[in-house]
Parts: sequence; structure tokens; C-alpha cells
Amino acid sequence: MKVMFVCMGNICRSPVAHAVFEYKVKERGLQEFYEVESSGTHGYHVGEDADPRMRKTAGEHGVPFHHSVQKFNAKMLDEYDLVLTMDQANMEDVRFAASGHPNLDRVRMFRTWDPKGSARDSVPDPYYGGDKGFEDVFLMVERTCEALLNELESKRVGK
Repeated sequence: MKVMFVCMGNICRSPVAHAVFEYKVKERGLQEFYEVESSGTHGYHVGEDADPRMRKTAGEHGVPFHHSVQKFNAKMLDEYDLVLTMDQANMEDVRFAASGHPNLDRVRMFRTWDPKGSARDSVPDPYYGGDKGFEDVFLMVERTCEALLNELESKRVGK
């Protein structure tokens, strides 16, 4: 299963979701079954690392990571089984970028799997906020990634 996480700049939300999901996959020894990546709908920071505040927060939770920002493109819908957006604007940007693509059904809202949220809920962008915003986003992403992996594993093992 190939999973792509998408936010606007690929510097806060999607790279931490990428890192957390990948960490959980490795923690369970499931690397052979999952490939994980992230991208942004805008190319403001292509080639840069993730926001240092997000990396610091993740590191404090035992999930250190480095990342190289990339921009989402329609070809990614051919390469990934699941493309998870962090908010409605990201969803609209992905659908616009891939307008008419036959695999648009692979695009879903990330918080669909959040036990404390719903498919309509966004992961708030912590970029302009303080440390608490980054902490809140990390915890939201962590619980959602756990639930997502549980569901994907249930389907994979149930095959």
C-alpha cells in the first residue's frame, strides 16, 4: 500500500504525518507492506527541510525526521493508493491539479480516520502559531495515523 500525505507547503502537517505513519509502520515491522511519502499543493519550499518547529515537536515524541519538500502533481495519483489531504483547501487543490484523473477516488481527508474527528475536519496549520499548535497537531496526527494503520492492516490481513 502506497500512502501520500498532502498539505499546502509540505513543511508542517504532511511531513509529520509521513514521519509518524512511517514510524508506526516500522515499529510494527510492516515496512514491506507500506510505502509512505508526502507533498504540498504549493511549491514555495521545494527542496527545503520541514519546519524546524515541527521537527522539534516530533523529536520530543521520539519521532525525529528530516524531509525534502516536494510539490504534488497529478502523476502521484497513479503511483499512490491513498492520497490524504490535511484540509478542504488541500483537497480542492489536489482535485484541481488532477482534474479528470481516473483515480480521484483515492483522495480522502486525513481526519476521516481520527477517532476524535470526522472526514469534514481539518488538521489545523500550525505555521503561524506557537509551540502549542505544533504539539496539538502532532497529537492529532499521531492518533489518526494509529487508527489509519489499524484499519489498513485489518483490511490487508483480512484478504
